[in-house]
Formats: sequence, C-alpha cells, structure tokens
Amino acid sequence: MRCALRRTGLLLGAVLFAACGEEKGPAARGIPIGFYGALTGPEATFAQSGRKGARLAVDEINQSGGVLGVPLTLLVEDDRNEPSEAASAVSKLITRDHAVALIGENASSRSLAAAPIAQSYRVPMISPSSTSLEVTKKGDYIFRACFTDPAQGRALGTFARNSLRASTAAVLVDARSDYSVGLAEAFGKDFAAAGGRVVADLKYSEGDSDFSAQLTAIAPLSPDVLFVPGYYTDAGLIARQARALGLRATLLGGDGWDSPKLAEIGGQAIDGAYFSNSFSVDDPAPAVRAFVSAYAKSYGEVPDGIAALSYDAARILADAIDRSGSTEGKRVRDALASTTDFPGVTGAISFDADRNPIKPVLMLKVEKGKFRYVTSIAPR
Repeated sequence: MRCALRRTGLLLGAVLFAACGEEKGPAARGIPIGFYGALTGPEATFAQSGRKGARLAVDEINQSGGVLGVPLTLLVEDDRNEPSEAASAVSKLITRDHAVALIGENASSRSLAAAPIAQSYRVPMISPSSTSLEVTKKGDYIFRACFTDPAQGRALGTFARNSLRASTAAVLVDARSDYSVGLAEAFGKDFAAAGGRVVADLKYSEGDSDFSAQLTAIAPLSPDVLFVPGYYTDAGLIARQARALGLRATLLGGDGWDSPKLAEIGGQAIDGAYFSNSFSVDDPAPAVRAFVSAYAKSYGEVPDGIAALSYDAARILADAIDRSGSTEGKRVRDALASTTDFPGVTGAISFDADRNPIKPVLMLKVEKGKFRYVTSIAPR
C-alpha cells in the first residue's frame, strides 16, 4: 500500500466533515469508512470478529500515516440480524455519516438488502463473506472479499467425493437463507457430476432448535455425508441431535461454521466434521503469521475467517482510495475493480469482471474444538 502525504489536496472538502469515530463517538476528522453487521443476534460472533479485523487494519494503516496523509475513521452500525435493518444501517452510514465506502454484510440475505442502497448512492461496498452469487449482481459498486457460493459449493462437492470418498449425501438446508440455499444447490450439482448421489434434501428455518423430524427421516438412508450449509448455531445443534439418533455420517459445512461457538454448541458431536473456509491460522505464510500475532496482541484471541476477510476488505479499500487519489465514489470503484494480486491474508486477491475474487477454498477439520487445515482446493 502506498499511503503517504501526497495528493492530500484532493481530499479537502471530501473528508473534513467526517462525522463519527468508531461506534458513535464525538466528531472526528478522517476518511469515513462504514462497517455494518449483526453485532447482536444468533450469529453475532461474525460481525464482532469482522469489526475487530477491520479495526485492526484501520489502526495499522493510520499508524503508517493513513491514506493520502489522512487517517481512516471506522463507523459502525448494528443491523441486528435483520435485512431491513441492514438497508437502514447503510442509509445512515451514507447520508448521516458521509461514509465514502462500506464494509459489510457477512450474511448474503442482508447484503442483498443493503447493496441496492449503496449502489443508488454510488458508494463502493465490499462484503467480507457474503457468498451468494446474487450479491455482486446488485450493481457495479458492489464487491466481495470471499469466494462465491458456486465456487465454495463446487469445492465441497469435490472434497466430499475425492477426499472423503463419499458416494451418498444428505442435505439439510435453511430454507430462509440465500446463503444456505445457494450453497446446497452448488454442492448438489458438483457432487452428482462427480458420480455421487444426494439421497435426501430436507429443509429447516433459522431459529429452529428441534431437527429430530428431518434427522429421523435421514437416518435410515445411512448417507456417507450429511451436508449442513447453514450457520454455526444450527450446525452445532444438528450435530448433537444427529449423533443422539445414531446418525454416523461425516458432517460437512461451509464457511458459516467458522466460529468458536461451533465447538461450544456441538461439543464432541462436531469432532471429525469438515468445513470450507477462506483462512486458516495454521497457514505458514509470513503475512498470515504477522496478522495472527497482531490480532492476538490486540484482542487476546485467535482470529477466525471473518476477521481475516474483514481485515483484507479494509486494506483493499484503503489501497483503492490511495491508488485513485480521491474519495470520490466512481474513482474508488474503478480502482477497486482494477485490483490485481493484492496480498491479502486470505490469499492474493484479483477481481474478475463481476467483482468477485478468484481464490482457493480451504478445507478445515474440527479436532477437539480446534479447526485444523486439511487441504486447499484451487479455483476453477
């Protein structure tokens, strides 16, 4: 990143009115970057980790002189796990706080609700972890730092067939989640194309706590794999109930499982399960080791994939602002779109024509509450 004191004049008038510091503090000067996510609700650990990752990136950038000689200011809004609130949060960040770029949301359903607002105001938005293919279709100002559902689903289908040697799979989908539905569809297609067979495709809704009816229907089919493309709260409960019913299928999930809460909720029942992710703390790359160390020093804990993706998202935005020499939306958007081989901690990031990064999918295994790196599946 080439953050220095050059081109500062282009920012005058664009950033001197920046309204708030992080959260809702007193007026502060700086380039306002908005962050929004579900800081409360059943998947709150995602946004909480994301905020920490983005905060760490902003702190490091500011310690190095800021962007164009001006510090970044991170503005945070809680959308309380509601799509309508995500749209409202983005409206506030843009119209009230004058955010010049946005980081969020984690969940695809909430990104889909908020993206049209960002697009209408021509404010660049980069989602750390919304994998639904539809998210970046909302407009040319919408980007993502993570892989897409089709890419992740294909990798999971390939892993189930080639690495787990699974011939049959059952799928348990959150019918109200764009993320879950999209991931299940991509997995099913790739698994079948590779010679596997989906023997059951059952539904539930986020917030359900009793999955006995679905699991009782699946148990007699004895699938090799039970694919649960939901979030960690549901996955942990499903694991416990599946094992209690004697279902011994290997549990498999997507990056929505990436939270320490998965092991807390699932206990021993989740041990031996696999899930896909963008990041592993076991990665020996120097940039990853430095990030893990800095994160642990700042927060006293190990970063998860959402923290890493949000860290990358903030750094990519800062780099685009610096290269554009401006905070004007169109110029920042164009600089983002031209990003090539950005050295992220989740891999080198280049955006394709649809503003999606081309990057590998990592597979992790749950072992005694820890997430261990297994393999990396190249994009195709």
